[in-house]
Amino acid sequence: MSSASLKVAIPYGQFDQLREAREIIRTEADALRQLSSSLGTPFCHAADLVYECSGRILVTGIGKAGLIGQKIAATFSSTGTRAHFLHPSEAVHGDLGSVCDEDVIIAISNSGETEEIVRLLPFIRQLGAGLIAMTARQSSTLGSRADVVLEIGVLREAGELGLAPSTSTTAMLAMGDALALVVSRRKSFTSSQFSVFHPGGSLGRQLTPIRDVMRHGNELRIAKEDETVRSVLQRLRSSGRRSGATLIVDENGTLSGIFTDSDLAKLLEQHLDHQLDRPIAEVMTRDPTTLNADSCLSDAVTVLTQRKISELPVVDTSRRPVGLIDITDVIGLAPECA
Repeated sequence: MSSASLKVAIPYGQFDQLREAREIIRTEADALRQLSSSLGTPFCHAADLVYECSGRILVTGIGKAGLIGQKIAATFSSTGTRAHFLHPSEAVHGDLGSVCDEDVIIAISNSGETEEIVRLLPFIRQLGAGLIAMTARQSSTLGSRADVVLEIGVLREAGELGLAPSTSTTAMLAMGDALALVVSRRKSFTSSQFSVFHPGGSLGRQLTPIRDVMRHGNELRIAKEDETVRSVLQRLRSSGRRSGATLIVDENGTLSGIFTDSDLAKLLEQHLDHQLDRPIAEVMTRDPTTLNADSCLSDAVTVLTQRKISELPVVDTSRRPVGLIDITDVIGLAPECA
């Protein structure tokens, strides 16, 4: 029998694929649990450096570590800390001119011996910038020359070969996220500030202030408590987007209730036609849930979804109605925010 006939392909079926995929994910998850447990005061020192930085955070790395570094820099930038990615090869060809003594550099290298990173270290010291190392060993060249070391530990890479950066890059990304978000909280970074940096897409819409999308002015139907239901329905004609709600105010102009199309339908279904000629205050929903105009659109979606209502009044600090959010205005966001 020839040797060629002995080379029988072993099927790599769905069961085997799923088993290996789950093992890869478990390996990376175990590494993150280990990393979480090992965090100590060096992390706090790194957070201090970043928080007190009066310049910019410059993240550098090459290869897979460089790709992780770009994401970490983006996370810092979007959560209130000015940050940029500094390519180590470009740095020694002129980009070091952008570094000053007010900056803090986060250098990422699993081995801590990456040639392009090690070559930068003397120049970083010469420029006077702070240096945070993210590496496997504090004893590495990078770790020994840094002000603070974020040690991710010696990790086994996932997969059968255990060669491709996977577990280590997952740990780097998690460490970077932790640092950026902890500093963001120390800076009291708010969702309103976050929305300034994320104006586009679904996320940007969720963070949009209610005042930018609410129905207001002539689009609102507002009535006084002593007006009859019939007179209100005959008098009010909303222009533009139609709303199925009338906002009821007291003699001071303060919101006291809301009357919806559902309330009208209920009167007719229960044969309470005589109530049409009674004050609308008798059949309105008193003290409805409200939001202020500075709340995010996602807040409105949450209230509408959880309370199972279709209209949400918007009031000012004196509880006077200034707007209205209708479920049809946010229906596209409801599945994502519910």
